Amino acid sequence: MFTGIVTDVGRVASVSGGEALKRLRIEASYEPAGIALGASIACGGPCLTVVGVGPRQGGAWFDVDVAAETLARTTAGTWREGTRLNLERSLKIGDELGGHIVTGHIDGLATIVARDEVTGEGPWGPTARFALRAPRALSRFIAEKGSVALDGTSLTVNEVVGDTFSVLIIPHTLAVTTWGERHAGDALNLEVDLMARYAARLAEARSAG
Repeated sequence: MFTGIVTDVGRVASVSGGEALKRLRIEASYEPAGIALGASIACGGPCLTVVGVGPRQGGAWFDVDVAAETLARTTAGTWREGTRLNLERSLKIGDELGGHIVTGHIDGLATIVARDEVTGEGPWGPTARFALRAPRALSRFIAEKGSVALDGTSLTVNEVVGDTFSVLIIPHTLAVTTWGERHAGDALNLEVDLMARYAARLAEARSAG
């Protein structure tokens, strides 16, 4: 379980394997002693299991295996050496829940339709408004002022029009996540709000009898 609050931006150091299973080595600034084999780390949104770990200058490297289902449903199939990923360690009991409840189970891909720079927001840098299109099957779970996770980042939905929704990214988030690199046409890993999904399923069950 995660919160969608990014704690590091990692870098893919190597990719090996084939279409059914890939092994990725990711470099991060985490302390290697704090990463256990079998630990869960959200990497660009998907929850992945650590299968190897070791020290490096400035932090740690860790290996994860990405299976065919994840490769097919997320952007993981496009990750290459040098790809930067938003990282989050799994939530511990007693940790601050700064975002919203995120599982790391990706529902689909959202596509950036437009990026608009918002000026005059203060001396800390630009703010950016992103318009994104969600798959039609998922758009019903996205509500104005509700929560979504995009590439592992917890965000508040500003506006929803049909299958399109918008989010506002503040200067801090642009600086400490991969959002600063995102442009129109990019695909992002989308996880809809857990409560919205279960509320919809409950409503469907009641309607069915």
